[in-house]
Amino acid sequence: MNTCGVDFGTSNSTVGIAGSGAATLLPLEGDKPTLPSVVFFNADDDAVSFGRAALADYLSGYDGRLMRSLKSLLGTSLIDGQTEVQGRALRFRDLLSQFIAELKRRAEVAAGRPLTHAVLGRPVFFVDDDAAADRLAEDTLADIARAAGFKEIAFQYEPIAAAFDYESRIDTEQLVLIADIGGGTSDFSLVRLSPERAGMPDRRADILANGGVHIGGTDFDKYLNLSSVMPLLGLGSRLINNNEVPSSYYFNLATWHTINLVYTQKVWRELQDVQRDARERDKLAHLLKLIEQRDGHWLALKVEEGKIALSGTPVASLTLDRLAGQPLLNLTRTAFDAAIAPMLQRIDQTIEHLLRDAGIGVADVDTVFFTGGSSGVLSLRQRIAALLPQARRVDGDLFGSIGLGLGLDAFRKFG
Repeated sequence: MNTCGVDFGTSNSTVGIAGSGAATLLPLEGDKPTLPSVVFFNADDDAVSFGRAALADYLSGYDGRLMRSLKSLLGTSLIDGQTEVQGRALRFRDLLSQFIAELKRRAEVAAGRPLTHAVLGRPVFFVDDDAAADRLAEDTLADIARAAGFKEIAFQYEPIAAAFDYESRIDTEQLVLIADIGGGTSDFSLVRLSPERAGMPDRRADILANGGVHIGGTDFDKYLNLSSVMPLLGLGSRLINNNEVPSSYYFNLATWHTINLVYTQKVWRELQDVQRDARERDKLAHLLKLIEQRDGHWLALKVEEGKIALSGTPVASLTLDRLAGQPLLNLTRTAFDAAIAPMLQRIDQTIEHLLRDAGIGVADVDTVFFTGGSSGVLSLRQRIAALLPQARRVDGDLFGSIGLGLGLDAFRKFG
């Protein structure tokens, strides 16, 4: 069998394979089944690294370019743009191709055979409220997968794939809301699942509704960063003429796939002019130093660590040793919840709309199945629990359920 399921995620990627009724994830980095969706171009050694190794090379201080949240480029105009890497122009489309090819290569090494037929996961919406851009995003990913060597390709909604994984472990029929909260999107499917239905080749009648919104863990990181860290670097401060310091620099610095945009000479010159006109020049000096040292990704990683910590504690302390003037910062869950409240409201509305579309009352849902790394955010789980108070809550493999379900789907589709 040369089939597999590929979960190319915003933050992490997995590859699943399946036999008759059982699926497994392939080890992609050492013995770990997840490969962080990260590429580092090491200028010192003229080498390219991926995953945890890429993050380690970057944090070790090697000169180069770190690229993360690659999936977020799909469906945007950036996918046809390019960036400079080691003095050469690199198209973002080629960057994604490079990562998918490496993902396939590692999976084939682990499987011990070529993998030619793949079911790729996709969010319910790559792009909100733009059907043409959404189709283009899927077509772009299909082209990239074919260029990497996959001969036959199918797509499956990521929450449906997670449903197939959950279904392989239940012994009674259930009406399940799959809540897949990933790095880039929050996707939901309402599905009837049972052991008897699992073997049916056509499951369309069991899928009552799908819905999603382009909000995920990287957005939570971004707004925690903007609300708690970027004010230390001048966000919200004033110029001598009483205008605010332009916010675009901070938004780019807090957004994973646009961090590199602040490292250009043009931005450097602009920010020097801004600092001269700033009332709080010391804050702008800290910002300039951060950019000069190209520590934007380091800061984003620290904020992500804080977000994860806040799921288990009301206060998290960040050691920001590279951030001048602020070696220690306390993040609070209260401030984090306030920063992401508008996004949580949109997620609530998405679920409510999904239930209305399906004609299903809240009391009819038996189970909420959580998957995706960002489903650990406590306030989000509490909001969903409040919407469906009678449903049991089940945690899947937060980083692996989709890949496992895609593997099962690939086995059914391609054999």
